[in-house]
Amino acid sequence: MIVKPSFSPENITRVPVHVAIIMDGNGRWAQQRGLPRLEGHRAGVENAKAVVDGLNRHGVGCVTLYAFSTENWSRPRDEVVSLERLMGEAVTRELRQLHERGIRIRHLGRLDGLAADTRRAIEDAVALTRDNSGMTVNFAFNYGGRQEIVDAVRKLAAAAVPPERIDEQLLGEHLYTAGLPDVDLVIRTGGEIRTSNFLLWQSAYSEYYFTPVLWPDFNEAELAGALAAFSRRERRFGSLTQPGTPQP
Repeated sequence: MIVKPSFSPENITRVPVHVAIIMDGNGRWAQQRGLPRLEGHRAGVENAKAVVDGLNRHGVGCVTLYAFSTENWSRPRDEVVSLERLMGEAVTRELRQLHERGIRIRHLGRLDGLAADTRRAIEDAVALTRDNSGMTVNFAFNYGGRQEIVDAVRKLAAAAVPPERIDEQLLGEHLYTAGLPDVDLVIRTGGEIRTSNFLLWQSAYSEYYFTPVLWPDFNEAELAGALAAFSRRERRFGSLTQPGTPQP
């Protein structure tokens, strides 16, 4: 079901630790305005900055942005090249300010196959902010959830780990997100109701929030609505009571 947001910030009584966002609708946003699709992606990048700022103000400690999936390589070549360039330019442009604010940047996905400039921009951002202690911002670029699990299994196999030693914790330590908390809230804009191969392992017990609002229009009020909806959810993680709730 697609959720209609409640816009009252006072309804936000519980803030998720880790928010993951499928930023959908940039192309449609541009087409509705008679603009090239690239302009929609530019608007999406600017909005990502605003939403990250908003999440930071609300006290969210970790955010993951689904910027480019492994399946996106099938898009027209000129669009893919433009998206890569846009990503690299955005990271380079915002890096100094993010670093000064203590934000840590991580990349989720494979770097191989990316343009040299894009790869260098991502590697520089990760290296510079590695020791920062503020909010963690993960850019899922050239990312696929199934591919992530396959890569983790390959690491374990390459290390000749005995099968009986492999458990959920050990596998989790070999994912791209090693050391990060699982996702509490997944937000998808643009009206689609699916996960699109995004953080399959980490979102096993996530709450989901789907909205028809296109990503460039997902503003502070829409964000507050998503966080308020999360506050109303009762999270049991398979139990009859929420974790930490005293048993009668």
